[in-house]
Amino acid sequence: MTLTRTASTFAPPVMEARRWIEGVNFPEDRPLINVSQAAPVDPPPDALRQAMADAALTKDDAHLYGPVLGMTALRAGLSDQINRHYDARTTAENIAITSGCNQAFAAAIAALCNEGDEVILPTPWYFNHKMWLDMSGVASVPLPAGDDMLPDVAAAEALITDRTRAIALVTPNNPAGVEYPDRLVLDFFELAKARGIALIVDETYRDFDSRSGAPHTLFQQDGWDETFIHLYSFSKTYRLTGHRVGALVTSPARLAEAEKFLDTVAICPGQIGQYAAFWGLENLGNWVAGERNEILVRRKAIADGFPVLADKGWELMGLGAYFAYMKHPFDMSSAELAPKMVQEAGILCLPGTMFWPEDAVEGRQQLRIAFANLDARGIDNLYTRLSALTL
Repeated sequence: MTLTRTASTFAPPVMEARRWIEGVNFPEDRPLINVSQAAPVDPPPDALRQAMADAALTKDDAHLYGPVLGMTALRAGLSDQINRHYDARTTAENIAITSGCNQAFAAAIAALCNEGDEVILPTPWYFNHKMWLDMSGVASVPLPAGDDMLPDVAAAEALITDRTRAIALVTPNNPAGVEYPDRLVLDFFELAKARGIALIVDETYRDFDSRSGAPHTLFQQDGWDETFIHLYSFSKTYRLTGHRVGALVTSPARLAEAEKFLDTVAICPGQIGQYAAFWGLENLGNWVAGERNEILVRRKAIADGFPVLADKGWELMGLGAYFAYMKHPFDMSSAELAPKMVQEAGILCLPGTMFWPEDAVEGRQQLRIAFANLDARGIDNLYTRLSALTL
């Protein structure tokens, strides 16, 4: 029997984890701590919600098909923001608006790859990237990160074959949280350019990077758009996860190929979400800065409070953006531990096994904690429960 494309990959990890809480009773004095999904739980600020309501009521085109590559004003607005942030010289012709950043990745792969091609992914990898490559018939070539959770350029070069079409990075990283140094990202760009392949950089969490200014200089390189493919998301920045607004930034020629994919899959990105993203670009700079500061405060609370877990044998392997990536001390796989934590501690998180190849041993000792929705009190409560585990 022929294997279908969807049967070639695993079940969506976040949905699988949600099933672990079905039928579980969480008492009032110990409610569920859900640190499984990297998404804000609060709605957009009221002013943005009002702008969306106004668009729905007054913009007739908000209810119609729009351009396949997205609203012209939003493409131009994002280009302007990129140019300011990265000291770049992009234009709207370099920008496509997509139905979320996952679709931007899928469109990039469709424009780059044929069945049987290869893409190098640092491990632990973002599982949706792996899933899409599986369903596209593209081999995911794992590039294990070092102890610092950073990938090695020389190791990546050794993995390149005549079937390699791209290297895909995520920074700040999901799941490990680490921020890739500028020099490292540039070294990957130079490798990709020299070998005639693409460098995809998913910067979904760019707005929560702890560094001030541009995180890299790729947009300033000569012929950047022939090698570099930038992925971005408005979802976390403006709390628009349910409206699916992302972006793909590359050469106009590559966007012409991606347009075929985007037109076939969704015809166009949602109009109201695009109006929201454009209004956010125009009006929410200070608000986003405040959101970033709050995430950095929570990140500091994770680091400051970690000694209570270190004393129990835990290790903080990576920290940044929305994520704390931890090594647990228990004599069991995280695939077994994570469901038990729901029952024993009222904590829902994702096991490291969801971010590694099936036969990899590394993920068995690792857990991803998506802490962005926990304030200082919530982080303290999380640590209290984790330190009490005696499995």
